[in-house]
Formats: sequence, C-alpha cells, structure tokens
Amino acid sequence: MAFWALVKRDITLAWAQGGAGGLSLAFFMIATSLFPFAVGPDSEFLMRLAPGVIWVVALLAGLISLDRLFQADFEDGSLDMLALSPLSLEMTAFAKTLAHWFSVMLPLVILSPLLGLMLAMPVASLGWLLLSLLIGSPALSLIGSIGAALTVAVRRGGVLIALIILPLYIPVLIFGAGSLLAISAGTDPLPHLALSGAVSLFALFISPFASAAALRLGLE
Repeated sequence: MAFWALVKRDITLAWAQGGAGGLSLAFFMIATSLFPFAVGPDSEFLMRLAPGVIWVVALLAGLISLDRLFQADFEDGSLDMLALSPLSLEMTAFAKTLAHWFSVMLPLVILSPLLGLMLAMPVASLGWLLLSLLIGSPALSLIGSIGAALTVAVRRGGVLIALIILPLYIPVLIFGAGSLLAISAGTDPLPHLALSGAVSLFALFISPFASAAALRLGLE
C-alpha cells in the first residue's frame, strides 16, 4: 500500500500546477510541431524524418522532467523520511520512477500517433510507432532515474543529468527509431523491438538498485 500511495502521490504532483507532466507534454507537442515549418511541407521528406524526430523529442521531453524526480523530496526533507520508512529505498526509487513513466512518458506515447500523422507518417505505421514507444519508453524513465539519483544533492543538476544519461539513451533511440525505419524499408521491425524490450528489461533489473545506492550517497 505504501508503494502505490507513493506512486499516486508523485503522479498527482506531476500534474499539479507547473508540474512536470504538463510541461513535458507541451514541449513534446510544440517541438514536434515546429519541424514541418523548419524543413518544409514535402510529405516524403517529413515521412523519412518522422521516426527520428518523434523519438528524439520524446527522449528530450522525458529528460527535462528528471531533475525534479528526487530533488524536490531531497530539498524539503521528504526523502529522508522515505529512507527511514518501512518501504526499502530500492522500492521507493522504483515507485518514483514508475510514477514518472505514468505521468510523463505514457501521455507522450498516447499522443505520438497524432504527431506522427502531422509528420506525414503512413497510417499503417502509427501502431508500430505506438508500440515502439510503449516498449522503449520505460527504459528512458528507468535509466533517467539513475542520473537523477546521482545528482540529487546538486542544485540545478539538469545539465549534469543530461551529460550522464544521454550516452546511455543511445541504444534505446537506435532500436526504437530503427524499428520504424525498418517498416519504411519493408523489413521486419520485430528484431529492433525485441532489442528495445531487452534494454527496458535490463534497466528494470538494475535501475532500482543503482538509484537507491546513489540516493544513499546523496543522503550521507
């Protein structure tokens, strides 16, 4: 019950006034919408760009919300109380990461087919776009939580988080966008999706423990 109460609390805070959920969703919509104005209305060119554009912007939209994943609780002392609670720090880190995915990444996944249409993606590819983000986006939250935990004691650590985790995001980006490029090329996207899922599963196993270890260092 404590685990799900923490998840619910963080989701509520993420969609409160000025929360990370609305900010990330607005960034995702606006940044993606600007590309047709920048590169022109050529539908074939937009269609080739669309997989990479949507994946990169989704990655960045999730990234801008990570600096407050643990830091807000660290600053007001809530993190110390959570560390002393019966819920282990590993489960606390996982609960907050799960809340980040539900409040920030899941709305981006749901909105992605609409933005794919705007970038001239074929209707037949929209389901694959949704699936690729659904499989790969958990890795973005899980890996991002490690960077957020490492910088929990650093004020305005957003740039430092980016430097730490962006190299780790590259496999997720390659496999996620690669599955959509494979469909455009008429080849099988399933190997790319399988590798993307493997990255998410690997991140699921290591992220709670790595984040908890980093949080313990920050609380000392």
